[in-house]
Amino acid sequence: MHNVPIPFSQFNSLSDADCQERIRAARAKLGKKAVILCHHYQRADVYQHADLTGDSLKLAKLAAQTDAEYVVFCGVHFMAEVADLMTAPQQTAILPDLAAGCSMADMANLAKVERCWRELSSVLPAEQEVTPVTYINSAADLKAFCGEHGGIVCTSSNAGTIAQWAFAQRPKILFFPDQHLGRWTGHKLGIAMDEMVVWDPDLEMGGLTPEQIRKARILLWKGHCSVHQMFQKPQIDAFRAKYPEGKVIAHPECNFAVCAAADYVGSTEHIVKTIKESEPGTRWLVGTELNLVDRLAKEVLPQNKIVQFMATTICMCSTMQRIDPQHLAWTLENLAAGQVVNPIRVPAHEVANARLALDRMLEIS
Repeated sequence: MHNVPIPFSQFNSLSDADCQERIRAARAKLGKKAVILCHHYQRADVYQHADLTGDSLKLAKLAAQTDAEYVVFCGVHFMAEVADLMTAPQQTAILPDLAAGCSMADMANLAKVERCWRELSSVLPAEQEVTPVTYINSAADLKAFCGEHGGIVCTSSNAGTIAQWAFAQRPKILFFPDQHLGRWTGHKLGIAMDEMVVWDPDLEMGGLTPEQIRKARILLWKGHCSVHQMFQKPQIDAFRAKYPEGKVIAHPECNFAVCAAADYVGSTEHIVKTIKESEPGTRWLVGTELNLVDRLAKEVLPQNKIVQFMATTICMCSTMQRIDPQHLAWTLENLAAGQVVNPIRVPAHEVANARLALDRMLEIS
């Protein structure tokens, strides 16, 4: 057993094939002590080793159900934080590469959200009128903020249900960090576009007047997903012109015009389920991350289903790509040698409120 972790430098130059062999060997040695969770966007050479797969909501539930000593999360940082929050104290969540972050999550930080809350409170009694809702694609301290202020977490799977819960608590919602999911969710609930305003955290009062704030039912944080912003309505128009019988499905992180033009809108789990359950011989245009689309296209090809990627340029989650075979092999070999690398621990002062916001979500999802 090693007294110090095996350095990553011993793995950085390994071929992918060598890494795959070493991953399998380390996993065999670990047995049931470790479980590997993979998000749908994970690259194929890592995804193949997953014990459990899914979208953010499914993986949050699966993390809470596993009893493995080590939960190796092949995703991004906020997902590993959720795994730490949802598992028991004696379990350890691990992120193979700490550089695997989320640009959307970085668009909202605690200092800016707290300033927003203070500014809202100068216009209206925020604690009585505004329910803060954070997308699961956010840091643990923002989940804790929501827990502390009567708010909740949502995912793309349950955003509509969560919004209804939030409106039952208070008449307004502050939704962060993704404006597009918030806007589509509000639209599906029948909220007028002029009652959903964008809060720009880099401007005083979010760039809004007191009148706009008082009128708004949803305050949408000015944030977005760098992958899903690449999808545009003209791509759908071109597909429909060429394949009138084709179907279009998009993730709600896409902009409103794309969602409105699609036949179906839903989470990654919904996209996978819808296409797999569709009739043989159907053709699909899909607006979500490339790794998922490529994997799904291969899986349904035997049913003569054609799955096409919506964008004309390559759109993949570049930060999730950082979880590669080299980092996974390094992580697992260290665990097999009795050393934990890259453990993810939510600070103790954030745990109770962050868990409260997540538990509220899980209770109604």
